[in-house]
Formats: sequence, structure tokens, C-alpha cells
Amino acid sequence: MSKSDDSMFSHHEHALEKAYEICPECGSELTIKHGKSGTFYGCASYPTCQYTRPVVEHEKVEDKILAGSECPKCGHELAVKQGRFGMFIGCSNYPECHHIEDTNHHEDAGVNCPKCKKGELIERTSRYGKTFYSCDHYPKCKFIVNHAPVSGSCQKCGFELLLKRNMSAGEKLQCAQKKCGHFQVK
Repeated sequence: MSKSDDSMFSHHEHALEKAYEICPECGSELTIKHGKSGTFYGCASYPTCQYTRPVVEHEKVEDKILAGSECPKCGHELAVKQGRFGMFIGCSNYPECHHIEDTNHHEDAGVNCPKCKKGELIERTSRYGKTFYSCDHYPKCKFIVNHAPVSGSCQKCGFELLLKRNMSAGEKLQCAQKKCGHFQVK
């Protein structure tokens, strides 16, 4: 066996070692399991042994102080932090101060809510990155639309909101009332 064959064999053994890891608590084999939080290694003798560990070790990012920033609640500096839902900006005086900056900029659509008649529709972004428009009096008013709202009334049912829709034939206005859905004639 030549020198190059030895190195290939040692890499192969290392790969097998990773594939057949043993539980540090009971000595049983670790298996790859899938849960609601993702993939992880778990002990094969579960439920007797409940050892688990993540497949990919996530690196902990240190808090980075934002120079010149100030917490509106306590006056300490703000910092970029890492949480279980990703990166966010929060007060460096945690746990005494629980302030977190709102990173979702809500644009005012300039249209009154047709349901409660008190609020205005504002642009929001879902956790999946989709844009939608909802009443700023939420949770009292739960009115929501998925397309850009436009002031106006439906020619068919008289509902007081239209939606701007980009269709293959160009931009059209549609009634925002789900039961109607009438497209306006210009």
C-alpha cells in the first residue's frame, strides 16, 4: 500500500467515525432524527436516554454596540444581537431594559379602512417576506388585503375600497370585497 492509499483510508475511517457516533451519556449509537425545530442527533435508546445535539453547530455572534445610538427607554446604547429568530437591534442594558427596535417600517397607504372607518391601511411584511395591507387599529379591526389599496368605490356593489392589480393585460382596479371581486371599467 502506498502513502496516498494510507491517507485515503484514514479519511474513510474518519467519515465512518462521524457516521457512527456514540452517545456521551449512555454509550448507545446516535442517530439522525427530524423534529419540528429541524434535524438533530439523538440517542438510539430514547426515551431511556434523552441526549440530543444539533447537526450543525451555530456560531454565537457577540453583541455589537452601535456607536452613537441611544435606547429610547433607558438611554443606554443599542446593540446588534442574535436571538433564536435571527439578528435584531436591542438595548445593551438587557435584562434590566427589554427594548427592541422595530425593524418593520410600516408605510401608510393613505387609504381609510373600509371596515371600521376609523383606522388607515398600512403596508406590512409577513414573516415570509410578502407585502400585505392591514388596518392600523389591529387587533380591534382585522381588515386585511394582499394588493395595494386605492381610494374609490366599486361600480357594481359600492364597496369603498379598490385594489390595484397587475394583470397580463396591464394594471386594473378590482373591488376589495371578496364576495364581489368586480374589475372596474375605465
